Amino acid sequence: MKPFLSVIIPCYNEEKNLKRGALDEVETYLKSQKFESEVIVTDDGSSDNSRQFIKQYLQSHPRFKILENKHAGKPFAVRAGIERAKGEIVLFTDMDQSTPIKEFDKFLPFFKKGFEVIIGSRGQKRQGFSLFRLMASNIFRLIRQWFLLKDIIDTQCGFKSFKNKVAKDVFSRLLIFKEAKKASGWKVGAFDVELLFIAQKRGYQIAEVLVEWQDKDIAQGKERKFLKESKEMLMEILRVKLNDWKGKYD
Repeated sequence: MKPFLSVIIPCYNEEKNLKRGALDEVETYLKSQKFESEVIVTDDGSSDNSRQFIKQYLQSHPRFKILENKHAGKPFAVRAGIERAKGEIVLFTDMDQSTPIKEFDKFLPFFKKGFEVIIGSRGQKRQGFSLFRLMASNIFRLIRQWFLLKDIIDTQCGFKSFKNKVAKDVFSRLLIFKEAKKASGWKVGAFDVELLFIAQKRGYQIAEVLVEWQDKDIAQGKERKFLKESKEMLMEILRVKLNDWKGKYD
């Protein structure tokens, strides 16, 4: 039977989150639902034991699948899952479950109202953020809203859902896959900005829904540097704006 929901979970060196039961949280929620579902864990060339853990897990959990990708960064891992998703609705969510998957319940009424893209929002307050990171996030938001997506508060929450055809359409048009440099570490960037900008430009109806969020990420080996990422994200905004001026999204 064709699943109603495809859950895409990108993975890079998530062994710690996996061992604390992140996949069990997803399985418990989905098992309690009336709709059919699938989970695609799309691994981005993890260098720890993430792949081994996932392969062992799926032996007793047929709902789960794994994609073993070469290391290229989070956007590429998400796209790989989107391309293989069979569900009517596609949800991508972070492995750490900082936004618990049960928050998908809040999205369903919006799909029934005709929205085609539903994104989770942490609002302007971020539980678990340091004061510096909170200030930097707000500065990023103000700069981004000045250039792009002025009506959206939070583009970076890793909890987003699309109708399947919409997800495949929008991801096929992302220029980041043509312009991105070779990934080093867990390269995230601001691909969400380009994703939502294209969705808006294509005329898809977008709803932003406030969701529960608390930083639960205990993974090691992602080699993330906040200041470097912030700079890269600002450059992504300028890249998208410049591409739009050049008519590359038309």
